[in-house]
Amino acid sequence: MRIKLIYIGIILLSIYFLFPLYVLLLLSFSPAKYTIQRVYPLLYFKSFTLGNLQFAFHCYDFIHPFLKSLFVAFLVGILALLLGIPAGYGLSRLPAKISYPILVLLLITNMVPGLVVAIPISVEFIKLGLFDSIPGLAFAQELITLPLATFILQGTFSAIPREIEYQAKIDGASTLSYFINILLPIASPGIASAFLISWMFSWDEFTYAVILSPIHPTLPVEIYINITRGNVLAASAFSLVFTIPVIVLTLFLQKYLKGEYLTGGIKA
Repeated sequence: MRIKLIYIGIILLSIYFLFPLYVLLLLSFSPAKYTIQRVYPLLYFKSFTLGNLQFAFHCYDFIHPFLKSLFVAFLVGILALLLGIPAGYGLSRLPAKISYPILVLLLITNMVPGLVVAIPISVEFIKLGLFDSIPGLAFAQELITLPLATFILQGTFSAIPREIEYQAKIDGASTLSYFINILLPIASPGIASAFLISWMFSWDEFTYAVILSPIHPTLPVEIYINITRGNVLAASAFSLVFTIPVIVLTLFLQKYLKGEYLTGGIKA
């Protein structure tokens, strides 16, 4: 009986989480007369059409917001690793009584509402020529992703025994050689997790994007604009494509989306 209740709970949770995606598919591939043009839209497929996608991609700009979101997300992920790896490694080699307060201080930045921070940043970015640019938006989003990446990487490097480093030094490896040839390959699951978390946050980020990049919007902002203008079919078509890179990247790196990696630990 207990096993049955567990399965029922899993099924109900799956329905709860997958139902919005089902509605998105319904809007994208059903004729409008069965969905948005009805007072009571059908909740099942009565007919299938690709006309909604053809109409949306033909009449509205999709490519530029999509490419901008893609470039920003990859830049955010790369910057998070370039800055987070040395920061995480340095913190992992400090005593816990020093590294822990520093990590807490870094994570406190995530508690500040993005809207409060984005407005003064936009003023400075206008002066620096970074407003409405890919690097400017990536730098702003690093305020959120870099502390998370550093937290994951600090835990990852802390889980690697110091004896490995001592043995490499005894065998004549330089610091750079140990770092590149030994430490980074061992820490690759944690590094992949940090990149994936940073990438996914940037891909879905809205607050900084709508304030710092209003002229050439990213895809989430473009979807929002279409919704506010009543272009529901275009918004649903863009939303459908918007989910594809997340699904592909998640499937590609799913083995790293485990508790021990996301909390910074690695398997021995």
